[in-house]
Amino acid sequence: MTNPQTDDALKETLLDAALPHVVFDGWNRTSFEAAIRDSGLDPAVARALCPRGAVDLAIAFHKRGDRAMAERAAEMDLTAQRYRDRIMGLVRLRIEVISDKEAARRAAALFALPLHAADGAKLIWDTSDLIWRTLGDTSEDINWYTKRATLSAVYSATFLFWLGDETAGNSATWAFLDRRIEDVMQIEKLKAKFRGNPLLKGVFAGPLWVAGKVRAPEAERPQDVPGYWENTETGND
Repeated sequence: MTNPQTDDALKETLLDAALPHVVFDGWNRTSFEAAIRDSGLDPAVARALCPRGAVDLAIAFHKRGDRAMAERAAEMDLTAQRYRDRIMGLVRLRIEVISDKEAARRAAALFALPLHAADGAKLIWDTSDLIWRTLGDTSEDINWYTKRATLSAVYSATFLFWLGDETAGNSATWAFLDRRIEDVMQIEKLKAKFRGNPLLKGVFAGPLWVAGKVRAPEAERPQDVPGYWENTETGND
């Protein structure tokens, strides 16, 4: 039986050994083989930890950033900020904790490939989910999805902008992020007006009823299942 903690530590060692090579070679077999050599790990162990080689290391690199953001956020007093500023602050923090911009650029190129696009989309979704959970989000209906989908779009757009930003202190990136967050806030205001308009609620009664049946995934459900349909008439999920 493998030890998850030991496996995680070994993968981190392998990732650290890979990063200097990724800058030049990308997340590919060449950098993965170099990481095995430089880390001193048994090749069989390394391949067992990362069956897809460098792709698994690129995923580990992104998740390392998520953990770093969560650790930094735990030390911050988010309650003293406006809600929009909390969201913007955590998106900015997630980008600021990226340890190697070129490695992140190479990862973006990797996950843009059709073969790995699903992995990239899941990583962005998980990052957005982590940000919302850090903010204490308790939504259980369709808002659980719309919040994460919207934030995924904001984060990915800001991240891609940051990759090409050469301004001092990434000032252009943070201005871009501020505009994207403002756009989202305008959408939320429109949604509030929609909910308060009796005429529109009547016109869209059917779609609203369907949306009201959507529920967020439960913690005990498999993580690869995005959600479920609630049957309120029978009481069964």
